[in-house]
Amino acid sequence: MRRAIAYSSLAAALIVLAGCATTPEDDPVLQGKLNDLDARTARIERVISNQSLLDMAQSINSLQAQMRVLQGRIDELENMNDALRKQERALYADLDRRIDQLGTGGGGAAPAAGPPPGSEQAAYMQALDSLKNAKYPDAIGELQQFLKSYPKSDLADNAQYWLGEAYYASGDFAKAAAAFHTLLDQWPSSSKAPDALLQLGYSQYELKQYADARATLAEVSQKYPGSNAAQQAQDRLRQLSAGQGH
Repeated sequence: MRRAIAYSSLAAALIVLAGCATTPEDDPVLQGKLNDLDARTARIERVISNQSLLDMAQSINSLQAQMRVLQGRIDELENMNDALRKQERALYADLDRRIDQLGTGGGGAAPAAGPPPGSEQAAYMQALDSLKNAKYPDAIGELQQFLKSYPKSDLADNAQYWLGEAYYASGDFAKAAAAFHTLLDQWPSSSKAPDALLQLGYSQYELKQYADARATLAEVSQKYPGSNAAQQAQDRLRQLSAGQGH
């Protein structure tokens, strides 16, 4: 629309100039008006171009968020495979111990029963399904229950991260920031730490804590250079420096 207005103005000016006996080169006033129209057209094109860049940046942010979720699911599957292998080894070890007790006539009371096999993974996957289906209150409750029931689980750090994501998606940025802080404090070596630090920066930005957000995003690049989280942090910092944020 702006481009059409600019071109219409230029066309009208040319019609007027066409009726004059002199050429623009011979008339400094006319030449000045043409130069002014050129400058205005260039400014309008720059505005249109900047809007396109902003739309593109927003699309890139959306795609990056989707990639983060997909990468998170891959990490979850890898961690679940590790947890299942550990659980399988533990079950076989317990079975061998029971067989040895029977072979040697060992008796005694049976050990206290733990949670049913697979219940830990089932609870975790149920919470992720709730998050995936945008049932954020359900996901928050289920992740909190998981962390309470399985505080020593190999999936506990992942559950803490997704708890922060659930709060963030529901718009509770203060609790999201607190959840990401907890992960970074309790599991500093977690594979989720880079993403947690990145999301902490995003949460601080949403809370209008702009100075803290910039510092946190810069820390992502410093602590985890070359990571996907570092790239996203750099992109967001460039947007903020370009005036597309505070």
